[in-house]
Order: sequence, then structure tokens, then C-alpha cells
Amino acid sequence: MQQIQDQRKKKVLVSCFKQIGRCTVSCILVLLTQFALTLVPHFFPASSLLVQLTLSVVVLVFVLGLGRWCRRIVGVYASAPALVFFNIIFIWAVYIFIARQAIPYFISIVFNIEVTLLILGVCSILSSDPGLVTHGSSDANKLIETKAFGVEAHNKGSALLKRVRYCKSCKAYIKGFDHHCPAFGNCIGQNNYVLFIILLAGFLTTEASYIVCSSQFSRGSWILGGTWFEGVFFTWHLYCICFNIRTDEWINWKKYPEFQFVIQSQPGESFTRVMFKNPYDNGYLQNVKEFLSVKG
Repeated sequence: MQQIQDQRKKKVLVSCFKQIGRCTVSCILVLLTQFALTLVPHFFPASSLLVQLTLSVVVLVFVLGLGRWCRRIVGVYASAPALVFFNIIFIWAVYIFIARQAIPYFISIVFNIEVTLLILGVCSILSSDPGLVTHGSSDANKLIETKAFGVEAHNKGSALLKRVRYCKSCKAYIKGFDHHCPAFGNCIGQNNYVLFIILLAGFLTTEASYIVCSSQFSRGSWILGGTWFEGVFFTWHLYCICFNIRTDEWINWKKYPEFQFVIQSQPGESFTRVMFKNPYDNGYLQNVKEFLSVKG
């Protein structure tokens, strides 16, 4: 009995040391990345913003390669959620110790509130339930029945159940599965999709505020690259909301029969065509209403 307890304690300690190691590597990578990105406008001050953004991307790719090297050589790899968290802390620290003195008091309060809410939102989505279908639950039993008997979805509850997808990263079935987000270390599904969209908007507004506040100290090209990417990502998810489609469904629609529209071959032709159709699209307003009303 004592031996079993000792083994459990050893496993807990090993797990703790691994997490500390991953957080340490993540913190170091964030510092190296931010330092390298701030050097771009200093060494290339006369270059256009597009050139500086390109160089910033090269720096990010280099740091990503460095992270993989650490994983291969040292055996410790960075944690994506920790990278996100430390990046937020870094931006906040730079603002407090450098930019805050030149910013009006009211704007400073607003920015600090934005960062605080952003950190709370990240912590919430890390531990949120995306819509996990656990073994033995009523949803799991209904899912088995639907697959076994080919039951059609005739109401809102069964329609949402029909959109249960399997996540290879989590090795679990998720209701309303959109994608697995490495940055948050969690799946994005029916239960936390609204929170995910709010977080994306939060990142955009916070980074935009930071760029405005720090514009007099630097050109801020090092953060514009990330903001541009997040803007594209946010626009994509707005499109998905308006058309009631999930990212996984859009990419892998050929795996899901309800998205397949078969066009029979004409006389004399020996093939049939399969085209995409979205059976869940009920118009912009109804789609947005459904997005806002869905609860876990």
C-alpha cells in the first residue's frame, strides 16, 4: 500500500516538474521572440511595413524551429497556452513600465480592464467544457442510437446531437465541434464557441489599443503580424456563424453525408458528382440567433 502511494507521489512530482519545465521554456521563447521582433524596426527603419511584417514572420518561424529543437534535444517542449499567457503578460508589462506614463488616465484604466478580462477569459476557456459527450451520458446513448438506427434529426436537440464530431487530439466526441485549438489547449465546441468568439474579439481590441498606446515609442510592426492573423481568423468565424457551418465541417464535408449533394450522371455518362450543401443554413438572422441561443 505504501509502495503504491509512493509511486503516485512520484508521478505527481514528475508531472509537476514537466509542467514547470514547459512553462519555463515557454517564457524563454516569449522573451526571445519579443526581443527579436523589436529588433526588426531598429535594424530596418527605412523598410516598408510589408517588409517588416515579412521579417517578423521569418523571426516567428525561426523561434518555432527553436522550440522544436528544445523538444528534440532537451526533451522539454513549450506549452501553447503558456505561450499565449506569457505574451499577454509581456504586453501588459511593457505597457505598465514604458507606455503608461504618456497615456491619459482614462485610457490607461480601459486598457488595464481589457487585459484583465482577457486573462480571465483565457483561464475560463482553458477549463471550459466544449460539449464533451461522456460515456454513459444520455447524449452518448442517443448518439449510439442515432448511428445504429439512422435516426433523422427532427428537432433542435437532435440536430445539435447530429453534429457531434470526434476530436483526434482529445480522443473524445464533442457536440458542435469546430476545431481543436492548440493555443487554448482545448476543443472549441457547442458549449464554449461563444466564449471563443468573445476572446478573439478581446485579443483584437486589446492589441489594437496597445498599438495605439505604444505608437509613439515604436512602429509596432512586431505585433501587427499577429493582429492581422487574428483578424483573418475572426472574420472566418463570423462567416461560419452567419452560414451556420463549423470549421471541421467545412474542411471535412466529404466525411459527413448530410453535406453531400449527389448529382446523378446523365444518360451516356458513367460518373456521378458530389457537391457541397449546407443543411443547417437557415438564413443569416436565424443562424446568428441560433449561435447566440445555444447553451451547453
